[in-house]
Amino acid sequence: MRILLLDTDRTSARVIAPEVAGCELQVSCSPADGLRRAAGERWDLILLDAEFSGHALDLLPRLSGATRPSVVLLSARPSLEVTLEAIDRGARDVLPKPMPPGRLQEILASLRSGVRTRPLRSESMDLDAVLGSSEQMIEVFSTVARVAGSDATVLLLGKSGTGKEMVARALHARSRRAKLPFVAINCAAIPENLLESELFGHEKGAFTGAIGRRMGRFERATGGTLFLDEIGDMSLALQSKILRALQEREVERVGGTNPVPIDVRVVAATNRDLSEAVREGSFREDLFYRLAVVVLRLPPLVQRGDDLVLLAEHFIAVYAREHGRIIRGVAEEVFERLGACEWPGNVRQLRNAMERAVVMSSGETLLPQHLPPEIMDGTSALATVGVPAGEPSKVEEPLCTLAEMERKTIERALRTTDNNLSLAAHRLGIHRNTLRRKLAEHRLRVV
Repeated sequence: MRILLLDTDRTSARVIAPEVAGCELQVSCSPADGLRRAAGERWDLILLDAEFSGHALDLLPRLSGATRPSVVLLSARPSLEVTLEAIDRGARDVLPKPMPPGRLQEILASLRSGVRTRPLRSESMDLDAVLGSSEQMIEVFSTVARVAGSDATVLLLGKSGTGKEMVARALHARSRRAKLPFVAINCAAIPENLLESELFGHEKGAFTGAIGRRMGRFERATGGTLFLDEIGDMSLALQSKILRALQEREVERVGGTNPVPIDVRVVAATNRDLSEAVREGSFREDLFYRLAVVVLRLPPLVQRGDDLVLLAEHFIAVYAREHGRIIRGVAEEVFERLGACEWPGNVRQLRNAMERAVVMSSGETLLPQHLPPEIMDGTSALATVGVPAGEPSKVEEPLCTLAEMERKTIERALRTTDNNLSLAAHRLGIHRNTLRRKLAEHRLRVV
């Protein structure tokens, strides 16, 4: 196979060469020469660096096509927006630099087998906040780009704050349903006795207070996408009704007898292990498989490596603009503090922390004292627990388990908010109902 690498950095070829052993690899470092060679010779694959010729995305339509070679974009700072735009313009895939081991070999294998992806076309949307260069996030970006155009149900798995709703909105925005409603409902935030009515609607007189007919979320999402967040917290009785709605493509309002046809795409999300819930009998196996046509796992922030700094810098820039602040620099100790945090609230907690830091800043440089207290004193970093301020840590391993650390973090959040559950949950970056569940797990009482 013949491969053309378009990259102004000649050292990239030495890094890529072992991955393409047995193939003919040619390199062009000049945009003019690269375009000439791409058009004048036969290639099976073109690897295009995102910084080649300033804005490589503009070159994609000229390089790719039905009778032209597959093009893979290489980016040192990929994002969901870049991935979607690249595939929109004809790229086969987007890979981070440096590339994950074996990923290029997988692409070559699919080329040899004749498998080719189909570019998606849709309106663009603002997805700047969904950033990441970790291998896990690149996989998420690529999967979103490929399944958005279908009507397949998608199950998003990940802890609270990992960005499940943003991914659901991205799936909707790239689909044929983009101009129709995106309706979201948090199944854990609504009392069980009201959730059925919220989902399926009710007829007049169906129960006390039902003074008129009301459409449920399924009907309101007609033609569009319904996002069922925290579906793992739903009762078995409601699960069976969700399953019927998905199978029959119709719902029945509470108190009604006539089925109402629906046309919705369902995206579900949970922070629970649904496989374990199925084994325990708390989640229907048939519903699980109905939802899990496509499964996307969103990694917690602590597993995303350098994405932490990338996201922090992005949020600082966003909130500096929003609050009219000029931030020209960030003290190195700020990033050290961020790296020591366990981030139980994931990206949502980081976003809140960066907004707080920007608001609290008084100059053009963000300093450690601008960070939230729980990050400043290291309560969410295992290695610093119990170490007096100003003394170096002599601890070579964690002083307590993750469960103990979680309990301590919750206790501190409650203590600093005078047991205000809503405020404590906000500071922890989790939902109030999730906090209640954690209180029960740790047998903590709020007076």
